[in-house]
Amino acid sequence: MPNRLAASVSPYLRQHAENPVDWYEWGEAAFARARAEERPILLSIGYAACHWCHVMAHESFEDAAVAGLMNGWFVNVKVDREERPDVDGIYMQAIQAMSGHGGWPMTVFLTPDGTPFWGGTYFPPTDRHGMPSFRRVLQSVHDAWTTKRDEVLASAGSILSIYEGASAKALAGDPLDAAFLAATTATAARRFDTVNGGFGGAPKFPPTMTLDALLRQWARTGDAQALAMVRTTMAKMTAGGIHDQIGGGFARYAVDAIWLVPHFEKMLYDNALLVRLGTHLWQATHDDDTRATVASTINWLDREMTHADGGWFSSLDADSDGHEGTFYLWTLDELTTLLGADAPIAIAHWGATAGGTFEGKNILFRARPLAEVASALGIALAEAEAAIERARATLYARRAQRNWPARDEKVVTAWNGLMLRGVAEAARVFDNAQWRSMALRNAAFCRDELIREGRIRRSWMDGVVSSVGFLEDAAALALGFIACFELTGDAQWIQHAVALGEHCVRDFWDDEVGAFFDTPHDHERLVARSRDITDNAIPSGTSLAAELMLLVTEHTGDEAWARRGRFVLDASREGMLKYPLAFGHAIGAADLAVHGAIEVAITGPADHPGTSALRSRVSAQYLPSLALAWGDGPHPLLADRARSEPTAWVCHRFTCDAPTSDAAALTAQLTALRHSTISPP
Repeated sequence: MPNRLAASVSPYLRQHAENPVDWYEWGEAAFARARAEERPILLSIGYAACHWCHVMAHESFEDAAVAGLMNGWFVNVKVDREERPDVDGIYMQAIQAMSGHGGWPMTVFLTPDGTPFWGGTYFPPTDRHGMPSFRRVLQSVHDAWTTKRDEVLASAGSILSIYEGASAKALAGDPLDAAFLAATTATAARRFDTVNGGFGGAPKFPPTMTLDALLRQWARTGDAQALAMVRTTMAKMTAGGIHDQIGGGFARYAVDAIWLVPHFEKMLYDNALLVRLGTHLWQATHDDDTRATVASTINWLDREMTHADGGWFSSLDADSDGHEGTFYLWTLDELTTLLGADAPIAIAHWGATAGGTFEGKNILFRARPLAEVASALGIALAEAEAAIERARATLYARRAQRNWPARDEKVVTAWNGLMLRGVAEAARVFDNAQWRSMALRNAAFCRDELIREGRIRRSWMDGVVSSVGFLEDAAALALGFIACFELTGDAQWIQHAVALGEHCVRDFWDDEVGAFFDTPHDHERLVARSRDITDNAIPSGTSLAAELMLLVTEHTGDEAWARRGRFVLDASREGMLKYPLAFGHAIGAADLAVHGAIEVAITGPADHPGTSALRSRVSAQYLPSLALAWGDGPHPLLADRARSEPTAWVCHRFTCDAPTSDAAALTAQLTALRHSTISPP
C-alpha cells in the first residue's frame, strides 16, 4: 500500500511511495509526532537523478525488516533537496562538520526540535569497506537515544555552534581591485591539471565558474595561460565520456581524472553553465568545435528536456533497467552491426574495444581526432565527417528504442534562470532564431508561472507551483531576463529583472547583518537561517544577487544597487582569495565590480542592415560584463540618442566614446575598453 509520499508533487518523493517505510514529507506533522512520542527524526535527503540514492533505497528502504526498525524507532522524513535547498544546506553543513565530507543520499538524525546530532551519507546493507551497515546505524542511534539521551542532547546543542557564522554581521574588507582578481586566478591555477584539464584529481566536476573567471582574466589582461586553461579543459571535457557523443549534453561529473567515465545523470544546471561558458569561449576563439558543443547541448535541451509550455525539466537519471549508465553503453558487436560500412571510422574515433571501457561495454569518447582517423584509413576528412554524422543519427535512433532513464520533470526556477541566460546569450551571439524562440518561450513561462504576487517560487510541476522561492531563484531568473533584454531590445525584460531585484532586497536582505540570506524573512523557521555564500554546483544566491545588483545599476543608472553589490563582494574577499575554486561566480561578479561593465548602446531601426551589423560586431567579441542596450524602450544608455540611422556608443560608467556607425571602428573601441583596468571610484 502506498505511503504518504504518493501524494507528493516531487518526482523524487514519489519514487519512495511504495517503500514500506512510514515516510513523512518535511513539515509540522512529522515534528509534532516526534515531540508527542519523544522519538528522534530520521531525515533522508536526496534527488531524483541520484544513483546512490537509488542504491540505498533498493538495499534498505525497500527492505521490510529495515523499514520495521525505522518505523518502530524513528519518525522518518524524506526531502527532495532540489525542492528544499534550505533544508539540504542546513543539514549538509552539519554532516560535513561531523564527518568531514558530504553527499547524497544524506542521512541525518535529529532531535524532535530539528537539531542534528548524528549522520552520514550512504550506508550499505552490510558492513563493508569500513562503513557500518544501515541496520547497525539504526540500532546504535536507537540505543543512544534510549540509554544516553542526555549525552545525545548535549551533542546536538554543541552542533548548533556551526550555524553562528550565518548570523554574524558582515564586514567589508579592503576594496577589490585588479591585483586581487589576479591573485584569485593565480591561486586557482596552481591546482590546474595541465594534462587533463580541470582542477585536482578524481572525481572531476566541470569547473565552469572558475573557467569563467579565468576567461575574464584573459580578456582583461591578455594572459595567455588563463585562456589556455579554459580551452584545454573545455576540449578535454568535450572529448570525454562525460560529454554524450551521441545525444549531446554533459553528465554531472567524471569519476576519474580524465573525463572518461561519467556519473551518468544529466542535470539542467550543469548544462546551463556549460552553454554560457561555451558561448563565451567561442567569442574568444571562434573555435568550430566549441560552437558545435554549444549547439548540441542546446539541441539536447530542446529535444529531451523541454515542457510543451516552455519550461525546462530538471534532470535525467543515471540509471535505467536497474543499472547505472545502461542507456549510454555499447558493445563492439552492436556498433559493428548497426553502423555497417561506417563502423571502422566510428569505432576508431570513439574508442570502442571488445573489452569496453565500463563494465565490459563502451562509453563513447573521442579517442582519436577524426582527421587522424581519416588519414589512417586513407579517406578524405569530409567523408569521415559525413560517416560520423550518419553513425550518430543511427545510434541515437537505436538508443531511443531502449528504456529511457527517468526524467525529473520539475521546472526549477533557479536552474531555468541559469539556462535562460545561457540560451539567450547563445541565440544573440550565434544569431540563431530557433534558440531565440526557445529563450523567449521559457522567459514567458517563468514570468507567468513562477512569479506569483510579486514573489518568486521555487518550482512548477504539472501546473502546481511551490509556495516558496529562494534567493538563487529570484537572482538567477532576473539575470536570465536581462539576457532576454539584450537579445530582443524589449524593455519589459529589464522591468521584470528590476522587480526581481527589488524582491531580493525586500525579502532576502538583512540590514542588521548586512547580507543576503537564502530564505525570505517570513520563511519557515529552521534551526538556522540558511546563508551559504560559496558557489557549489550552481552559483550561490549571494553571488548571483551581487552580480544582479551591479548589472541593475548598469541598466537603470541608479548607483545604490551597485553599492550593495560591491559591499557583498568586499565582505567575501577573504574567502575568494583563500578558496577561489569555491567562489568562481563571485570572482566573476568581482570582475564586474572592479572594472565596471562594457556598456554598448545601439540605436537606429531594428531591422536596418547597419543596425544588425553593429549588433553582430558586439556579439562576435568576448566582452566580460557586457551591458547591451538597444530597442525603443526607456534605458539610460539610450536616453537622448539619435535613432534615425544605425549608431553605436561604447561607454564605461556612462561616459562614452565618440558614436560610430562603422562596424570596424566599433570593434576597435570594444577591444580597447576590454583591456581597461579602471577601478570604481
